[in-house]
This record gives sequence, C-alpha cells and structure tokens, in this order.
Amino acid sequence: MEDAVGKSQVATDVLDPTRIVALFLALGLDGKPPGHYDPLPPYFHQVYFWDVHRPEELGRDGHPHIGGDGFIPDLGLPRRMWAGGRLTFFGPLRQGLPAQKTSTIEKVQLKTGRSGPLAFVTLRHDIVEGGMLRVTEYEDLVYLPDPDPARPRPPAPVAPEVWDDAVELTFTPTLLFRYSALTLNGHRIHYDRDYCQRVEGYPGLVVHGQLLAQFLMLRANAHGTIRHFSLRAYAPVFDFETVQLCRAGDRYWIRGEDGRLAVMGEAVFAPSPL
Repeated sequence: MEDAVGKSQVATDVLDPTRIVALFLALGLDGKPPGHYDPLPPYFHQVYFWDVHRPEELGRDGHPHIGGDGFIPDLGLPRRMWAGGRLTFFGPLRQGLPAQKTSTIEKVQLKTGRSGPLAFVTLRHDIVEGGMLRVTEYEDLVYLPDPDPARPRPPAPVAPEVWDDAVELTFTPTLLFRYSALTLNGHRIHYDRDYCQRVEGYPGLVVHGQLLAQFLMLRANAHGTIRHFSLRAYAPVFDFETVQLCRAGDRYWIRGEDGRLAVMGEAVFAPSPL
C-alpha cells in the first residue's frame, strides 16, 4: 500500500468546446454557453481527460479494477465513493487548447469508522495548459465494505438551519446518465437502480458527488472569481429528492429533504480590483 504513494499517471486532451456546450445544456444553465477560447466555468474540467478501459478491465461497479496493474491499490474494500476535495484555480482553462493532467496518489489511509473498516485515497491532479499550471485539485475517495443489512447506516449530520439564500435542485435519471456520459463515469450507482438497491443498499440512484460540487461552484462563481474551493461529502443525495443549495457568506452546502447535510463547500475569492 505504501508503494502506491507517489505513483502518477498522465493524460492529455484538447479542451473541445463541444463537451462544454453539452455540459452547459445538460445542467440547464441560463444564458449562452462559453465559446471557443473562452474561459471554462469552474470545475468544468471534469468532462476532459477520460480514463478509458476495456470491458474486462472494469470491476463489478463499472469503475476500473483496483490492484494489479491498476492505478488505485487493492484495499480489500469493494465500494467506492467520492468524499470531497480541495481545488486551487491559478488561472482559467480555455476551450480549444491542448492541456495535460498529471494525477498522483498523495495518501492512502486505512481506518475504522462507525460502519466498519474504510480506506481513504487522496489524489492530486495538476492541470497544465499553455505551459502554465492552471488548476490543482486534491480529490478524496473513500472505499467501504459491502453493506450489512443488519447494521443501520449511521445518521448524517444536520445541515445548518440559517442561510442567506437558497435554491432548490432536482436530479432526474436523465441528468445523472448524461453527466456520467460526459465525464465517462461508469459507476453503476448513478444509472443502474437495480444494482444500487440490490448490491450497494441504496434506496435510489445516487447523485454524483462531483455533480453536487459542480452546482456549488457555479453558485459561488456568481459571487466572485474563485481562487480556492474546499468540499466535504457527508451523505448521499438520491434522484427522487428535491434538495436545497444554501449559502451563508462564503459557505455553500446541499441540504437534503430530511434536513441532513449532504455536501459542504467553502470558497476563497480573488481580491476585487480597485
């Protein structure tokens, strides 16, 4: 496991404007999509740098096999979830230009939580365009055992009850499918309801953590130029829910229908020009 720390892989891509238009429309955003050479909205880089594998190289959940020649080491835990991350935006990525993403395993930790053993993997992604570092993203992944039907899921924390403003969000199966396709995310929890309920024990399709993060950052982007954004996932959101995206100052969070805290984010903005 320690041998995996420092392991890197590199991907190159041309930031094709077609994918940005497709994501912009899939998210139902207002206005005109950014055009050729325009800056990407924050976090839209998720639709690039696809990690494509042959069918026999995929695990039961649709993600690439872990262990062996795979990038992520085998931690003996079959269920994968996005747990959050931290991003620094040094400058805008621009459409139509080539870019390179270097992904490095920063940390691997085994722990015991309220629901049993779990493992955390932190990846660092550095994106360079035009010879300059544009984005550094630390991505936290958590690996879990299969659910025990006899053991109830631990309760999620309660979301803050006071906010400056809030908007409602819904997530249809069509949106989850389109986001999976645009990010080449084969994880079956986002589109295979039978797998979600029968194998992973969820009541419905799971909304991508990155999709929730995308809406949080778009909301923050309306209040200024984001320099840093930190995220932590606390509980899943499902396709049958209507949730609230809340803001208080520079904090942004997703509040579930039952009042639980799903994802918390915090922005640091660039200084306003004098």
